[in-house]
Amino acid sequence: MDTIQLIIEFVGTLAFAISGIRLAAAKQFDWFGGYVVGLSTAIGGGTLRDMMLGLTPFWMTNPIYILCTGVALIIVIIFKKHLVRLNNTWFIFDTLGLGLFTVAGIQKALICGQPFWVAIIMGCITGAAGGVMRDVLINEVPLIFRKEIYAMACIAGGIVFHVCTSLFDLRYEFTAIMAFLTVVIVRILAVKYHITLPHLKNIE
Repeated sequence: MDTIQLIIEFVGTLAFAISGIRLAAAKQFDWFGGYVVGLSTAIGGGTLRDMMLGLTPFWMTNPIYILCTGVALIIVIIFKKHLVRLNNTWFIFDTLGLGLFTVAGIQKALICGQPFWVAIIMGCITGAAGGVMRDVLINEVPLIFRKEIYAMACIAGGIVFHVCTSLFDLRYEFTAIMAFLTVVIVRILAVKYHITLPHLKNIE
């Protein structure tokens, strides 16, 4: 399970970083700017989570995330034309990463002794905050605030995690899988069937 999680985490980090670098490329950022945007997308959520929990940010104890973003930059530079045809593939990887990071955020908050509602927020921040930072850096309104079900998928996964542990007292392994699948399924269904939250109406 640890090996599988490591593989999915690496792929998810790579996908997050590539999503940021691709959008930076569309804005004609230079290589360094693209790397910064990609790195912020990949580690931004986890960094914010750790700071709020009073911990050393995770990427400061393991350089794999820094290196992974460098790999993402090289991939975009070399294969930029081919990546356009892989939108659906990268969407799946991004969704898998979102689910994994959500569960990781929830688990880390619970280990720190936080109540379940804080753990759900930490899971949501871990999964979705990097995308917010990416959009801010490229001067766009964050996607999760205006269009897609993204952060809400993280919240749904967190609620399932809490229900499985509190009401049914299930083992952590099964609970983590259920929460992960919930995030993935909600995200995929929302995109496939164009499900969005109601928009706020302007008051005149």
